[in-house]
Amino acid sequence: MASKSFTVVVCHGSYHTPAPYQPLVDALTAKGIETYCPQRPTSMSATPTTQISIAGLPQGGYPLPADDAAEIGLLLDKLIAQGKSVLLAGHSSGGWVAAEAAQYSRQAPVRAREGKMGGVIGIFFIGAFIVPQGQSVHSFFQPPDGKVVVPPFMRFHKHGINGLGTMVDPENYLFNDLDPATAKKWASTLTAAPVMNSPLTHNPYDVLPCAYLVLENDRTLSKEYQEGMSASQRKPFTIYYAPCGHSPHLSWTNDLAGKIEDFGKQVLTESTAY
Repeated sequence: MASKSFTVVVCHGSYHTPAPYQPLVDALTAKGIETYCPQRPTSMSATPTTQISIAGLPQGGYPLPADDAAEIGLLLDKLIAQGKSVLLAGHSSGGWVAAEAAQYSRQAPVRAREGKMGGVIGIFFIGAFIVPQGQSVHSFFQPPDGKVVVPPFMRFHKHGINGLGTMVDPENYLFNDLDPATAKKWASTLTAAPVMNSPLTHNPYDVLPCAYLVLENDRTLSKEYQEGMSASQRKPFTIYYAPCGHSPHLSWTNDLAGKIEDFGKQVLTESTAY
């Protein structure tokens, strides 16, 4: 019941829109791979910092990372209902979104045992957070003593960690291997976002094939930290390396598309027993 082709769903990073991922979508599409990159609800519309600083908390609160996963889930359900095999690709905090969206009922091995076609065949992490079940991105990266540590590339505004955050010096931290004009262009598209405080409700890492692209020149998450997260999993990840910074979808586009294609084909080959 194995499929001969796969579809890719990209889960973009926090503070982003799908716009800077369009080159990757185009590169995969050129390879004949159907690809999508939905907008995450937590990556809110770009708002001037002055407005963020004075804005009140919205009634009902900000969107949650769980809402991001639900948005991806809607697309997954549509694709899976068509019998499609889907490879999730999560960049940065999009790794949490991909992992959460890959629910048990959507996993291809589970569906195959039920005599059903389609499903999530694996997850490709791109310099991404690998968060254990029961933890959120926020809780995983904070010290256990309860003290809140804000990384140098972020700042929070009027309501602190209960409000919105924005990026600091993104040209340096996110787009360091792009030319200055291009880095400035993409920095202007970044959004505000709330803290990622939804816990991961299940553990897909031990079930689904996973790959990790280590970004060797990433200035937001060190190469060693990326390697540590991927190496700590019980089921071995397929590991790739990229000689670039945090945004390989822009600075290493065709190579990234090639790695995703290679992993997707590998997973399909190994899944013939489905």
